[in-house]
Amino acid sequence: MDLPLSPPVAPMLARAVKALPEGDFSYEPKFDGFRCLVFRDGDEVELSSRAERPLTRYFPELVEALRRELPERCVVDGEVVVRRGGRLDFDALSQRVHPAESRIRLLSRETPASYVAFDLLALDGEALLDAPFAERRARLVRALEGAHAPVHLTSATTSREEALRWFERFEGAGLDGVIAKPVDAPYTPDRRTMFKVKHERTADCVVAGYRWHKSGPVVGSLLLGLWNTDGLQFAGAAASFTMERRRGLVELLEPYRMDGFAGHPWASWATQREDERMPGAVSRWTGKKDQSWVPLRPELVCEVAYDHMEGLRFRHNVQFRRWRTDRTPESCGYGQLEHPAGYDLDRILI
Repeated sequence: MDLPLSPPVAPMLARAVKALPEGDFSYEPKFDGFRCLVFRDGDEVELSSRAERPLTRYFPELVEALRRELPERCVVDGEVVVRRGGRLDFDALSQRVHPAESRIRLLSRETPASYVAFDLLALDGEALLDAPFAERRARLVRALEGAHAPVHLTSATTSREEALRWFERFEGAGLDGVIAKPVDAPYTPDRRTMFKVKHERTADCVVAGYRWHKSGPVVGSLLLGLWNTDGLQFAGAAASFTMERRRGLVELLEPYRMDGFAGHPWASWATQREDERMPGAVSRWTGKKDQSWVPLRPELVCEVAYDHMEGLRFRHNVQFRRWRTDRTPESCGYGQLEHPAGYDLDRILI
């Protein structure tokens, strides 16, 4: 490739804040997908992940579309997403990263990906990292003026009031917040110079196990469950604790430790399929990482903060808030969770 910027390039990042900042900002919906920088030089197209790893082989249908819809020589920042039923589907997207070429080709037809562009790093022979965002955005709009699905331009506004309305409405389409970008800021790879506001809710969960911390015999994460008609479902993990708190959790949880998995709601984890998402699974994401865990009698309840759900699971690790000794484990079901009103994703994408 003969571009002003060569892959890999670390993407610019966002810092989490509690409220949307006011001032000279451009606000955008926060898409829930794979961050992806696209490098195109004629027929050559390379996709690079947030971790600066190649994504090109996993999305052959997207490579073809980007070759057709993007300017002939450019570097674009954006998000790879999968759309199903009028909303984003991160689970379907995550299945696209697979080692088997035959599976990749099948999924490219069954769950084709889309690309949402939101920044322009280079165009023709010119690098734009030092240009203010307002200029980069204007040039991106012109560059994608004739583009068609599955390549899209993100919506953007300089109105904070409009962005707040987006924050409330767009979650129903699978988006998870709003990004704020200073209009006069350059593109700063691997630095948190943007701002993001995400939804936060609370839920009461059953603590049904824990993993050890990688540093030694202290608790690494609590494994959380929620009840439905099929039993106690693995819903996610809470992992953000100080080292002192991790040591204290070992003693606190000791009375609830089980000698083995017999009788535990998740006893079948050792024979699970990859798509069952139970604790202890070895997957293409974790590789050979130790995912073993300690089973607990499912009697403790804690309150956690989360941003949103993806199917039966919390989309990200949740934040532990407090123990709930006033709640019974049986009362911790999916019915307590708030469900955002639906919103058609096609009304967001340009």
